[in-house]
Amino acid sequence: MGQSQVNIVIPTSDEEADYVWRNLQDIPFFDKNGYHLNLPKGKLIDELVEKSRNGNLHEEDYQRLKSLMGNSIYNREDYLLGYDKSVAVQSLVQEMLKQIDPSIYNWHFKKFEEYKVTLTLYGPGGSYDPDTGSIILFTTTQGKFKNYDNPANTIIHEIVHMGIEESLIQANDTPHTLKERIVDQFVSLYFGDILKDYRIQDMGDYRIDPYLKDKSDINQLDDWIKSILE
Repeated sequence: MGQSQVNIVIPTSDEEADYVWRNLQDIPFFDKNGYHLNLPKGKLIDELVEKSRNGNLHEEDYQRLKSLMGNSIYNREDYLLGYDKSVAVQSLVQEMLKQIDPSIYNWHFKKFEEYKVTLTLYGPGGSYDPDTGSIILFTTTQGKFKNYDNPANTIIHEIVHMGIEESLIQANDTPHTLKERIVDQFVSLYFGDILKDYRIQDMGDYRIDPYLKDKSDINQLDDWIKSILE
């Protein structure tokens, strides 16, 4: 594989409607787990939220949402500030990716030829798809991002998530809190000198910490996880 490319994309109205729809379908999950969800404002959205909570969303609701987004909510200019900030760190992220050399690991870090980063104004803060290398990155009309001023922090965090998902997380049935700690330690060890404001989340699971003191410790990550979960 050649050098991975990171491409920043402004969604179309239909793409954003699809993403809002997927979030609406997951309202019960977000409620249960205490997520704050950003959604478009309006009576129809309030109605669809309640229908989701009652397990009562239908295809006609999706069509109504799609029309609402296209006719009165979606405006491509709303994404431009976030887009400009993301494009500004595009080459930085690509340079960081060059530092990840899967050939030295005793496990498989999954790299993609293209990482498509699609902006959104909605949802819980972004997501990733480990099957396609796609990232959804939350921004605001003011060009702000969740948790960081610099979107490179979140983009590389999601890239590492996708890299370890199959071989380390799924293969070892690694719990969520440990997974997040591993990703944060990975990013911090590899890129802490570049991303000065990167923060390690405190989710109360520190079991991986004694094993990861140096960048080279990442090479045996699979061994460390197995030792912890035995």
